[in-house]
Amino acid sequence: MRELKKVGLLLRDEEQVYPLDGMRAIFAERGIATVLLDPEDEGPADLDLVVAMGGDGTVLRALDLFHRCPVLAINFGTVGFLTAGDSKDLEQIVGRVMEGEFIVSERLVLNCNYPDGSLRAINEVSLRTISHLSYIDVFVNDTKIRTLVGDGVVVGTPTGSTAFMLSTGAPIVMPDVRCMVLDGINEYNFSSRALILTPDSRVRLHVSPETRGRDIWLIVDGRQVRRLEPEQEIHIEQAPFTAKLIYLEQNFFFRNLSSKLSW
Repeated sequence: MRELKKVGLLLRDEEQVYPLDGMRAIFAERGIATVLLDPEDEGPADLDLVVAMGGDGTVLRALDLFHRCPVLAINFGTVGFLTAGDSKDLEQIVGRVMEGEFIVSERLVLNCNYPDGSLRAINEVSLRTISHLSYIDVFVNDTKIRTLVGDGVVVGTPTGSTAFMLSTGAPIVMPDVRCMVLDGINEYNFSSRALILTPDSRVRLHVSPETRGRDIWLIVDGRQVRRLEPEQEIHIEQAPFTAKLIYLEQNFFFRNLSSKLSW
């Protein structure tokens, strides 16, 4: 990571007066400029670091908007699996980062192209239904591999394997493994299993006309994006860049599995 000259501060909400003032003071003491970031805007291009203060939702927003630079995540939420530490250790965490006592964890990012738009995903892309069985034709590198029948389908990253994908029974994947994980959601098939794909795979999810309902939703990193009709489809592939998260120790992943998920 390059020398810190300008740091962006992303808050969970407008109520966080303490962390904002505290962070500004910490960086100002070391002659480092800070700028408050808008969660709806990509911000200045010359940022050297983004500090995300919130839960995992705030972290995901920071990684999506500010993928040009590393993100230091400090937990002001409930679980905070992606964070480097908790708010009570704020000054110590920032001090260690400025002393160079950190590692950068690079994470695979997904591009999702859908009718009328495209989005990036740090955790997962899913198609989910509310009230009827969905029939989703799954293609990998233009070859149809099967039709998933159930509540939907999810394509996730190793980062996402400890988020929503845990509820599908998919495997937990170490974040530095480069792969995609494809799994059905409440699939109507007892022999179903998650599928591990190479990172350069191209996935196409086609809503089959066999789907009777009109309640198939595209959901990206927990955000409900739009409804899909039968015969519509989405395309998912690896993004040309990685997301960069800062941690203070090499065993951060197993420490968080134990402390945050009681693993």
